[in-house]
Amino acid sequence: MKIRVLIVEDEPEFMRRFSNAVLADPELSLTGAVSTGAAAMALLGAQPPDVLLLDLGLPDMDGTEVIRYVALHHSACDVLVVTMFGDDRHVIAALEAGATGYLLKDAGADRIATSIHELHAGGSPISPGIARRILTRMRTATTQPRDESPRDAVLTPRETELLRLTAKGLSFDAIGQLLEISPHTVVAHVKKIYRKLAVHSRGEAVYEANQMGLL
Repeated sequence: MKIRVLIVEDEPEFMRRFSNAVLADPELSLTGAVSTGAAAMALLGAQPPDVLLLDLGLPDMDGTEVIRYVALHHSACDVLVVTMFGDDRHVIAALEAGATGYLLKDAGADRIATSIHELHAGGSPISPGIARRILTRMRTATTQPRDESPRDAVLTPRETELLRLTAKGLSFDAIGQLLEISPHTVVAHVKKIYRKLAVHSRGEAVYEANQMGLL
């Protein structure tokens, strides 16, 4: 089954580039290409995509508003930010809103298509420069006193079981077969786990769960 992709980009040149990258991949399906956040929200309800490819600098609203809307109303949809903004403020705001991938616009067509596949498979594609920023922030955070207060969010037995299977390296399709649920349901559970643990990738989720004694 093809991965459905919705593009939200207001610059015609980049919209063409991203659209062509999706159309050139036989495993991807372009459900729409729009230039505003409002149009994206309307299409999300009419033709729910698997992946939303989103620019942050939209003419009618901040792209993070769209990300929050997706996280709240379409949790099975992954958000891949592709933008010119590489500063900490934009990166952190997008990831905290619920984006699971972050690329800069200098990424080539092959990188765009590959990242969509990676994202849909449960990964978190991030431009190297952005990844370096995040790692630097994480290293800085580890030097600060850790908050020892218990987390408010606790994983359900189903989420814990799913995370254990994820820790073993199983794909979402394989996990779905073992648990007799659809891959889309697996993705929805994983997104809930990410939100509860305040993480953005499988590796981070497994690490945090181990630190909390959940695995």
